[in-house]
Amino acid sequence: MRRIPQEQLSEEQQIANLQQLLEHKFSDVGLLECAVTHSSLAYERAQEHFAEEEVQPEKADRGNEQMEFLGDAVLGMIVAEWLYRKYGGDDEGRLTRLRAGLVSRRNLSRVAARMGLSNYLRLGRGEERSGGRNKAAVLADALEAVIAAVYLDGGLSAATSLVEREIIAGAKPTEIEDWKSSLQEWLQRNHKGRASYVPVAEKGPDHEKIFTVELRLASEVLAQSTASSKKEAEQECARTALEKLRSAEAEGVLF
Repeated sequence: MRRIPQEQLSEEQQIANLQQLLEHKFSDVGLLECAVTHSSLAYERAQEHFAEEEVQPEKADRGNEQMEFLGDAVLGMIVAEWLYRKYGGDDEGRLTRLRAGLVSRRNLSRVAARMGLSNYLRLGRGEERSGGRNKAAVLADALEAVIAAVYLDGGLSAATSLVEREIIAGAKPTEIEDWKSSLQEWLQRNHKGRASYVPVAEKGPDHEKIFTVELRLASEVLAQSTASSKKEAEQECARTALEKLRSAEAEGVLF
């Protein structure tokens, strides 16, 4: 059967498909409709609706902005609890960095894009023309609003399932934590000097470069990593080195 693009479906069918994507059947679909309605469309509709009644459109519904506010708080609470349960023995600084990475606009926009949330957004004409469907801020805000909608309709357990499935489980360590900062903090705390990141190889055409980086402490190579960017390779090196050093520290064989 030929797949019909989302934009060619009715709003009702799009909402039905979005519920399947979120794995949550809404009792109040109005919550989900509000969550995917950008303020630009809400404003345009207000202008059209109130034109004859001489009511200021600024007093109308503002789209998903309020739900985004709630979703941000719900997301932060869920992520904080998950990190506490999984990494409760770590220092507060690391937990803070992990939480910041998971709830960052960059990460949320990436998750929203992966989910295909842009296909379900309801934008005003101007926002649509300006490419709003693919703007990181619009995607991240919409995802927070969707989390709020799921929370309001299904409670904390439903919102937790969504967050853990789409945001936490799908996150790569190099995307949610600044391992280089964590490593340097560990080295300073243990008086081990400063790590250096040395590029040792660069292969492939300009549009598909592969970089290999070594992490060195004094004259010793603690880790080596290959990735599509130097930054990613450095982060992976730092992660590997930090895990190695923490393991040695726990076993009492730290050099």
